[in-house]
Amino acid sequence: MVPNHGLKIDEGAKLADREKYQRLMGKLIYLSHTRPDITCAVSVVNQFMHKPQEDHMEAALRIIRYLKGTAGYGVLLEKKGYLEVSGYTDADWASNPVDRKSTGGYFTFVGGNLVTWRSKKQKVVALSSVEAEFRGIKSGLMEILWLRTLLTEIGFPPKQKSQLFCDNKTAINISENPV
Repeated sequence: MVPNHGLKIDEGAKLADREKYQRLMGKLIYLSHTRPDITCAVSVVNQFMHKPQEDHMEAALRIIRYLKGTAGYGVLLEKKGYLEVSGYTDADWASNPVDRKSTGGYFTFVGGNLVTWRSKKQKVVALSSVEAEFRGIKSGLMEILWLRTLLTEIGFPPKQKSQLFCDNKTAINISENPV
């Protein structure tokens, strides 16, 4: 899915078959559990399940075509001998053209292997890109803390500090030096 996709609800636009669209959404959600590369796109098209239109169905079918062309992709787990926990976060400020809410997401790794990921529309309207990114950092950090706790409880406590990466310098500065 392209940034600034422009998907929204247009009054008077031709409606798609709602039941077919909802079945397709269920299948895409299921597939996104093993294909992190479609998580964000699936999150976007899922916002229109109550009243899907033809352009929403076309966007969902574009995801299916992408999946057919990348059938060999997926999550690969490798043994690397260490259990370092790390993560990456990102946010797309005010990406929803209707309510101006941001979309945030994270990927977390254990021992260099991708283990969890999430893309979700944020619950509140962020007033700046820094705020949207900072909320994304919070979500990624909570996931890293949960993974560290889980590994400790099952007898594999991480020996190194975890790293969380973000592409917004101001959000990083705020998180390193909270006021």
